[in-house]
Amino acid sequence: MGAYGRALAPDLARGIMLLGIVLSNTAFHLWAARRGPSGWQPVDGSWLDHAVQFTMIMVLDLRIYPLFAFLFGYGMMQLYLRQTAAGTDGRDAAKLLRKRSLWLIVIGLTHATLLMAGDIIGFYGVLSLVLGLAFLRRGERALTWWIWIGVALMALVTAGPVIAALLQGDLGTLGDADAEAGFKAYASDEESWLTAAGTRLETGLFVTFAAAPLTLVGGGYILFLLGFRAARRRVLEEPGRHRTLLRLTAVIGIAVGWLGALPAALAHIGVLHVPDDMQSESGALTALRDITGNAAGLGYVAAVALLAHWWTTRGPLRRGATAVTAVASVGKRSLSCYLAHSLLFAPVLAAWGLGLGAHLGSTTMALFALAVWLVTVAGAYALERAGRRGPAEAVLRRLMYGPRAGRA
Repeated sequence: MGAYGRALAPDLARGIMLLGIVLSNTAFHLWAARRGPSGWQPVDGSWLDHAVQFTMIMVLDLRIYPLFAFLFGYGMMQLYLRQTAAGTDGRDAAKLLRKRSLWLIVIGLTHATLLMAGDIIGFYGVLSLVLGLAFLRRGERALTWWIWIGVALMALVTAGPVIAALLQGDLGTLGDADAEAGFKAYASDEESWLTAAGTRLETGLFVTFAAAPLTLVGGGYILFLLGFRAARRRVLEEPGRHRTLLRLTAVIGIAVGWLGALPAALAHIGVLHVPDDMQSESGALTALRDITGNAAGLGYVAAVALLAHWWTTRGPLRRGATAVTAVASVGKRSLSCYLAHSLLFAPVLAAWGLGLGAHLGSTTMALFALAVWLVTVAGAYALERAGRRGPAEAVLRRLMYGPRAGRA
């Protein structure tokens, strides 16, 4: 399938995912806000701000990145299958994807240093490099075994300490509410861009070369491999053939994900009273959110696939065709739009820039994020109408394919 004759579901999911990412990234830009024991979402503001914080914890935080991992793996396998279907040898196709992964690491670290410490491009560049080497050409049985091994590792590494503390009656003391707030690693409160860049580079190096390997060891690669399997079965290209699976995944995944985040959300707004350590970034409630976030990410993918199937079967007279096409256009240019978020966020919100982040609350920041996403939607749709790729995608293709990029 050509670059501009693609199935709707994968691109629509990526477009919606980028809205989730830009909203999730708002918390660390509120660098002057008062933080609670979780160290991430602010605790001050109006009742509307608290409603936004509650929604973020329930629906987005630790839930969008599993969605990204699945789609990243899905897209990687799509590219591999497209190359081999065009006659490229499997080894050469895998080599091409390794080259892509290496360039993603370079792009990610550059992005982290210049603008956004929490970059995920380099992180997934490392994951795709390792998992591509290990699994791109492996059979279904191997993928299935390693997915279950990943589930076991995740249960042991993430849930194990929580279960042990629960059995010992020390669940409330698991974690450290006095640890430095996580948003500090993004240096959005630093007035010197150069000093902030140093902190961002340090954070970016940790995320890319420490957090990514730890994710592999801890079983966090399972969403990636599930993406591999789903791409081989064309689940998102042909959602009509997989409706039962998608419905079950959407209902169960979203329900598990939201219920798993509910205690943390209630504790954050003061409805549920638990020890501060329990709410911290290393506490039991965060571990519960982390584990169940994987289910939510899969549920979101399935829900978007069902939406795409419903949309494409409505016939030629479909209302909102422009809006759907525009959001899918963002998905086709996800790398460009993701980088554009930082270009529109950091210089305006950070202390080293205009410093607007000090004057916004959770609600107004969410509205600002929505506006940023809509700007990228408009830009992507304009490129779609002109038949052009995103600038970052064009550069990456040139780096991957060299002079034949236009024909690849």
